[in-house]
Amino acid sequence: MAAPSAASPDAKFLALLFSRRAVLLALIVFTAILLLCLFAPLVAPADPMKMSVRARLSPPGGDFLLGADAFGRDVLSRLLYAGRVSLMIGLGVAVLASVAGIAFGLLAGFFRRLDGPISRLVDAMMAFPDILLAIALVSILGGSVVNVIIALAIVYTPRISRIVRASTLVIRELPYVEAARALGSSTRTIMFTHVLRNILSPIVVQATFIFAYAMLAEAGLSFLGVGIDPKTPSWGTMINEGRQYLDQAAFLIVFPGLVISVSVLALQLIGDGFRDALDPRLAKDL
Repeated sequence: MAAPSAASPDAKFLALLFSRRAVLLALIVFTAILLLCLFAPLVAPADPMKMSVRARLSPPGGDFLLGADAFGRDVLSRLLYAGRVSLMIGLGVAVLASVAGIAFGLLAGFFRRLDGPISRLVDAMMAFPDILLAIALVSILGGSVVNVIIALAIVYTPRISRIVRASTLVIRELPYVEAARALGSSTRTIMFTHVLRNILSPIVVQATFIFAYAMLAEAGLSFLGVGIDPKTPSWGTMINEGRQYLDQAAFLIVFPGLVISVSVLALQLIGDGFRDALDPRLAKDL
């Protein structure tokens, strides 16, 4: 009888990733939130910008499942449309911070003459609290969606850069990298083929966390009034608008705050799952 074929690497990875039920549940919840926001025009019960004076501050129930805001706009519809902006900001920050962090980290870890200047710059940026640096950058750049993404990407780039630099310093001294040099491989080939491919695991994990941090940061900036244009709905701007009516309609803050909390918690659990599945030492314990 033929021996059973070994499981493919992808199947092993998925098995490790979903070995914890919390990770699977988090992925399902976040995927559901992502799909609902992505297809908001199809699933939203009303026009998020339609106002109704009679429905002003209507409590949840009836024609408004999650209530209506101070202008009589449907809260559920605004949550779905606002989620598109918040999720776009989180994804944009994660991608930009990862690209910039990889570039700086590889240069610092691979070229000794660049290590000092880049490391000092990264240390200087990390000396400032994230939210204060974000406020300063948004104040300089302006409060648009693109500028908020750029500002938060600058804030979180040092996190990726330090991870990439530390991993590059170790990998560049390994025998297979020395062998590649001896065979005449170019510096670019060594950096991207032999170094970067072997440090993608911590980058993916950190990018997942940055996705969550960026969503929280955007909500914080919007709550403080220095984030995106208040006319552009996001979960943060909804909380900022709802705080004026906390005594009359607490649900205006509760629902967007709950969605942010659930989304961030789900992303954190997914990041933990990736870390456990991609780290061989932790994978053995699982």
